[in-house]
Amino acid sequence: MSHISEPPVERVTIPVLQRWKEEGRRIAMTTAYDAVTARIADPIVDVVLVGDSVGNVCLGFDDTLPVSMAMMNHHLEAVVRTKPRALLVADMPFLSFHLSPAETIRNAGGFLQRGADAVKLEGGAKRIEMVRALIDCEIPVMGHLGLTPQSVNVMGGFKVQGRTADDALRLLDDAHRLQEAGCFALVLEGIPAELGERATESLRIPTIGIGAGPGCSGQVLVFHDVLGLTEGHRPKFVRAYANGFQLLQEALSRWAADVRNGAFPTSQESYLLPESLRDTVANWPPSNPT
Repeated sequence: MSHISEPPVERVTIPVLQRWKEEGRRIAMTTAYDAVTARIADPIVDVVLVGDSVGNVCLGFDDTLPVSMAMMNHHLEAVVRTKPRALLVADMPFLSFHLSPAETIRNAGGFLQRGADAVKLEGGAKRIEMVRALIDCEIPVMGHLGLTPQSVNVMGGFKVQGRTADDALRLLDDAHRLQEAGCFALVLEGIPAELGERATESLRIPTIGIGAGPGCSGQVLVFHDVLGLTEGHRPKFVRAYANGFQLLQEALSRWAADVRNGAFPTSQESYLLPESLRDTVANWPPSNPT
């Protein structure tokens, strides 16, 4: 019997997510950075995020700050080619929505022209102008509050946010301001569970938690974290459902050993000449005439 969870049959859209919030149906969201990860994820999850986390996960950066629009466009296009059923959201990378409304609209609009359904951007009250500019252009926006990775230098590292009264109240205020500016959903990252639950209860729009406790409307984890494809330290909020890194290394090791001892390839993995040509090839080169 298959253990693959049954996704909804319908194409996931923003109104569908909003209906699920009202019905109390939990939303599953993960990242995808290429066609392979998108094809694995799409039949199962509700939202696929082409995240700027591609910088850490795939490109070897220490954080997301070096990720450019060109990089994001490259990975988004690969995911779009799979024609996902899930709602497809693209992350606005650092400096792509900070300079002016016109630049923000140009960058976000480029994502939609490439096939994204919506964009996600980090930050609270200070990003309201950019959110409103995008909404005015019919570009759907998912907000992102709490531990915002693009603010890693200001925060002094990847630290839990909202642990003081001022910070907690500011986050709740920012959440409502983003809702009123037109965001259709919010990612809440790295905040106390009670704060995530309170934000979710007080908002009309869905919240997607990552290290924000079980009280959110849904949850997001990086694809590679869910499958255990990364080495080293994992944040507290990550639960790996497979030891993918070890499994893949073991498979590759078995293949390399078969290559070295002559067990791969066999005739089963080889193409054969038609019988009529075998003698011709076996007798080449022809003997020189005397």
